[in-house]
Amino acid sequence: MDRQPPAKTPHYFSARSGAPPAFAGLWETWRDPESDAAVDSATIIVGPANDWMSRFHDRMPVILEWRDANAWMAGGDPNPLLRPPPEDALQEWTVSPRVNRSGVGDDDATLVEPVVTAERASFAIR
Repeated sequence: MDRQPPAKTPHYFSARSGAPPAFAGLWETWRDPESDAAVDSATIIVGPANDWMSRFHDRMPVILEWRDANAWMAGGDPNPLLRPPPEDALQEWTVSPRVNRSGVGDDDATLVEPVVTAERASFAIR
């Protein structure tokens, strides 16, 4: 008997302010030893989830205050900037499972529109 893993519910996360969030990240250009081609790579730094995010995951990106972005890019001591964001920094809503598919026609603005789920509907009724 084949068991399917439970379907994951996709969520859209954004800054509550509506501004794009500034994530702490690193980038590097390095040479592939086999092809000698230059490769650009990047990563977003993650840390423990704050209480709000812990409902969804145990980790989250380190979100910088925009006023700290220049300090991050200057490359000094990053420790003062590596802190959890305020509990109200983000907002989320459930979106279409189409976001988990890749292919032609599955890349449009409707992917981030809220989808009403039974759980969300029960909150709206209260």
